[in-house]
Amino acid sequence: MKIAVLADTHGKLPLAVAEAVCAADEIWHLGDFPDSSLLAALRQLGPPVVGVLGNCDSGIDLPEELYLERGGHSFRLIHVPPTPIGGADFLLHGHTHVPRDEKVGATRVLNPGTVGKPNHGAPPSYAWLDLDEATGRVEWRVVRI
Repeated sequence: MKIAVLADTHGKLPLAVAEAVCAADEIWHLGDFPDSSLLAALRQLGPPVVGVLGNCDSGIDLPEELYLERGGHSFRLIHVPPTPIGGADFLLHGHTHVPRDEKVGATRVLNPGTVGKPNHGAPPSYAWLDLDEATGRVEWRVVRI
């Protein structure tokens, strides 16, 4: 299973990103759309879209947090990283606009960075989460835009 992971688009979806994520089995968005037009554009790309609200979002019918099971692993999707971290095998968050791949206790914490507003010297980015359901292997790859 190949999942495209986006966060902090802030209304921007570059054509190269839109074309790339069409190849995903699912698209996960970790918040800060900030309105429903970008969510609608993502849904028109074809793959199913799963998303959570960010701190800049309003008028979008999405939850603040989601728990998903994929490929034998549990995933917690949220915009602002919680304290303490935990509750799933993987925590995916946005908000900081900086990519992250870090183990905190038993949880692997992932952030794809930002599509729309680079921050702290990190370039715009999104990520691919590849799950091998037969082996349970998980690969995370951040893609600079």
